[in-house]
Amino acid sequence: MEKIGQNMPHINRVRQFNYQELVKQIMADPDVAAFIHQEKLTQAEIQRSVSKFNQYITERNRFLLGDETYIAKGYKPILVKNEGYADVAYEETPELIEQERQEAIRSRLNLISLPASLKEASLAQVDLDDVGRYKAFELLTNFVAEFPHYQKAVYLYGDFGVGKSYMMAALAHDLSEKRSVSTTLLHYPSFVLDVKNAISSGLVKEKIDQVKTAQVLILDDIGAEQSSPWMRDEILQVILQHRMQENLPTFFTSNFSFADLERHFASSKNGDETWQAKRVMERIKFLAQEVRLEGENRR
Repeated sequence: MEKIGQNMPHINRVRQFNYQELVKQIMADPDVAAFIHQEKLTQAEIQRSVSKFNQYITERNRFLLGDETYIAKGYKPILVKNEGYADVAYEETPELIEQERQEAIRSRLNLISLPASLKEASLAQVDLDDVGRYKAFELLTNFVAEFPHYQKAVYLYGDFGVGKSYMMAALAHDLSEKRSVSTTLLHYPSFVLDVKNAISSGLVKEKIDQVKTAQVLILDDIGAEQSSPWMRDEILQVILQHRMQENLPTFFTSNFSFADLERHFASSKNGDETWQAKRVMERIKFLAQEVRLEGENRR
């Protein structure tokens, strides 16, 4: 029987052969070869980098194959030059970058009591199948293009279901995407109920401040709420007054024209309150221009 010691040289030669074959395969890898050429690595640097080259190839193959054992989801391995040797780093994939960009766009859209699906709206997707939609579309598109230069906002009114809320959500999306602007888009009738419910908890001021200081504000479906003198004069007027003084863009959607909305605000249990209604309407008219949106019911 041969002694173990007598076999050691043979074992070592096999190991050396296997290592050399591995190194040969690593050096033949197109990515590794390109990196060595690009960075002008010396032989000494190449020798110190073999294990990192091997790590890179293993990780790259897992990444390309979508291997479940690949941990750095959304990142791809790359080779970088360190001090005297190659190293493996990870950079975001275009898919992850786009995903993060879309998430950032959506994060700047603060929807209150409105469906989250509106965050996917964009002006590029707005239907222009009716000439009665052109003016609103043009004004909103120009608003995005000219922001932050002062422009009067839009009071968009029209029949039920013609796409007023969608078009305003599209405005908010494009402001976020193209101008990194945050917009609060709230369903006004629901906001009225929220404010009334906040009286007992003492959170009315907090709710008002959140709305009146929004970078861009869209009051959706104004006029559909049950009007009350307190809500009109102590809440809505306070919000509008602040936004008027600070030149903060304030948009509206409604089923009512300016004239109809004024009649809505003037109606109360106390009788005719035309003067109080006119005060609110003066502020709305200062902030936004009236535009009718035409079209068929899209619901």
